[in-house]
Amino acid sequence: MHAAHRPGLRVDSGLTIPESELSWRFSRSSGPGGQGVNTADSRAELAWDVAGSAVLSPLQRDRLLERLSNRLVDGVLTITASEHREQLRNRNAARARLAAVVADALRPPPPARRPTSPSRGAKQRRLEAKKRRTDVKRLRRPPHD
Repeated sequence: MHAAHRPGLRVDSGLTIPESELSWRFSRSSGPGGQGVNTADSRAELAWDVAGSAVLSPLQRDRLLERLSNRLVDGVLTITASEHREQLRNRNAARARLAAVVADALRPPPPARRPTSPSRGAKQRRLEAKKRRTDVKRLRRPPHD
């Protein structure tokens, strides 16, 4: 699985992030690996410039910048993976996570709720419950003559 074989990171049917917009950084990982941890740069950091991306429509860009605002630094989304001992597996994990985060943020908002008023039965049930509650509390009070 070399970068040459993949045209980019497919997020969903309508969006693929070209490999040229993704930048990698590797560093030493904390976590499992024993002595190998001290030599291997197995931690993968995948960065994607959301603000400067050429593949997003203005709507998509606005939606991503708004929904990921707490995860972006200067319009760049960074995903870090260090749970595996091999760099390749961390790279794949980071790619998958980036795709998942972006796909989730691009999902259209749920339809607005149509306001409805409580039914007659519901109002009645509410009042009965209140009455029962009152009786329970009245019984708990010390009797007064």
